[in-house]
Amino acid sequence: QVQFVESGGGLVQAGGSLTLSCVASEDIFGRIIGWYRQAPGKQREWVISIRSAGDTMYADSAKGRFTVSRDNAKNTVFLQMNNLKPEDTGVYYCNGAGWFTPWGQGTQVTVSS
Repeated sequence: QVQFVESGGGLVQAGGSLTLSCVASEDIFGRIIGWYRQAPGKQREWVISIRSAGDTMYADSAKGRFTVSRDNAKNTVFLQMNNLKPEDTGVYYCNGAGWFTPWGQGTQVTVSS
C-alpha cells in the first residue's frame, strides 16, 4: 500500500509562508491526493485536494492562501501556504482523498502570533 512522507514544516511568524512536500512510495498517477491537518486537541481535518490532472478543491480555511500542486513523475505533492495564521498550527499530513492508506508521521507547522 502507498506510504506518504511529509516534510517542510517549521516555525514561522504569522503572515509568513511555508511549502510542504509529500512523497509517495509508489505511483499516484490517477489518484486524488489530499492534505490534512490536526491542530492540538482537535480532530484531523481535510484542507485541500488535487486530482491527477491538477483540478483542486479547497476547504474554506485554505481558500486564497493555500495552493496545492503535484509532480506525478516524482510521486510528489506540494502545499504552498501563504499568509499563515496561528490557527494554521498543527501537524500536516497527506493521504488519499476518497481512498486512504495508513497515516504517515506528518510534518509540524507552528505559526506564532
